[in-house]
Amino acid sequence: MTTARAPGELMIIIPAFNEEGAIAAVVSEVRAILPATPILVIDDCSTDATRDVARLAGAEVLPLPHHLGLGGCVQAGYKLAFEIGFDYVIRVDGDGQHDPRDIPAVFDALRTSRCQMVIGSRFLDGDGEYTSTIRMTGIRFFRLVLRPILGQRVTDPTSGFVGVNRQALEVFSRSFPLEYPEIEALVVLQRRAFRFVEVPCHARKRKAGRSTITTLKSIYYIVHVLLGVLVNILKFGHRPGR
Repeated sequence: MTTARAPGELMIIIPAFNEEGAIAAVVSEVRAILPATPILVIDDCSTDATRDVARLAGAEVLPLPHHLGLGGCVQAGYKLAFEIGFDYVIRVDGDGQHDPRDIPAVFDALRTSRCQMVIGSRFLDGDGEYTSTIRMTGIRFFRLVLRPILGQRVTDPTSGFVGVNRQALEVFSRSFPLEYPEIEALVVLQRRAFRFVEVPCHARKRKAGRSTITTLKSIYYIVHVLLGVLVNILKFGHRPGR
């Protein structure tokens, strides 16, 4: 890694696993919006050419020696960004479903809202197009579960289009949910009395391949995350959200 850093600089991280068909376009689109911003692809031990394609597209690549899953992949990016000294990190998924043209809005909210996390929500200005029925069921369920825990409404609790500032980076570099992290990460922030805000973003069809989230995995996801939220509450107690 040779990524340089300037005071207050932003890093884009893109977790990726077997995304050789999409990653070049994602990197190129981000670069078109933010030509001088470091882009880090964290390759989660892909079995295809994801890391080589990402490098050719102009991204820095952090190749993980073992498959860690999404949470471990994202935490590796957070940890590196924190250690280098970045003040802001925005995560964009490697399948092309997030529109990089929404990044400036997330970044602006990070700098001006005094919140530690900014979530790009598919539901503030839209209906979550391209969201499967089973996933939509899970989103609605976790909206209800999280409302009393967080003390505020969250419309898109499973969004992977997320920006964090240095305070959140410090926390997440040391402790981050390893599997299906988005919802548990909100609970971790709430324990610290950190705040989040949502901004509108636009969902697209994935650029290549297909989602690995089947109906069975969606059910497992709901049960797994719910247990993780309950463990967090039982272990650390519930501090009412602000």
